[in-house]
Amino acid sequence: MTGRFLRDIAVSPGFDPAIYPFHLPVVKGLIAAGRLDLGPGVTFLAGDNGSGKSTLIEAIAVAAGFNAEGGSRNFQFATKATESSLGDHLTVGRVAGRRERSNFFFRAESFYNVVTEIDNLGVGAGYGGRSLHERSHGESFLDLIDKRFHPHGLYLLDEPEAALSPRGLLIALARLHDLARAGSQMLIATHSPILLALPGAAILQIADDGRLRRVAYDEAEAVQVTRNFLNAPERTLRHLLAD
Repeated sequence: MTGRFLRDIAVSPGFDPAIYPFHLPVVKGLIAAGRLDLGPGVTFLAGDNGSGKSTLIEAIAVAAGFNAEGGSRNFQFATKATESSLGDHLTVGRVAGRRERSNFFFRAESFYNVVTEIDNLGVGAGYGGRSLHERSHGESFLDLIDKRFHPHGLYLLDEPEAALSPRGLLIALARLHDLARAGSQMLIATHSPILLALPGAAILQIADDGRLRRVAYDEAEAVQVTRNFLNAPERTLRHLLAD
């Protein structure tokens, strides 16, 4: 059964469009569109640096009741408050009568703090039985999605590829595929052409003006840039490194 727990998101009125984060491209695009519908299974947010995709994922997590630094809804710690105010102005619509059995918000930049909190709470048994600090960043993330992510779950992920090798990305891709088939809903911000290849996933490309457009895999900017480089690296390097 395909999972769908979050129905849509929209920016509520009462903000100053001239200040951060409301001037970010994706936020401006969301405001102009009125709302963003979230489908079942996996939805990718793909866009260049500075487009605001990580800020949007964070805001959705906060508006949906997650800790801004990551973890499940039961995590209430705070190392340093750096989240934007967007979450306070975001409305998250839920599918009536549907509630996920498991949930987690992963963000690469603060995962170390989450792992420390897991150790402090003494709940490592649910994450493989030993501290995730005893493994590499990539290994700890793979253990997280293998041991802690369950069927019929809601998972928000911000740039999970940051810790993973190409082989690790393939392992993660297979696990995300299994979770989607088992009724989970996932919203993932990523630059990874490997993850974007997930069968059945929706890819929302953030344009320069912030508009969100669903694209096919071959149309995704990260895929095109990577493919062009791999097909002719010498040509790209000649252009980049020209005197």
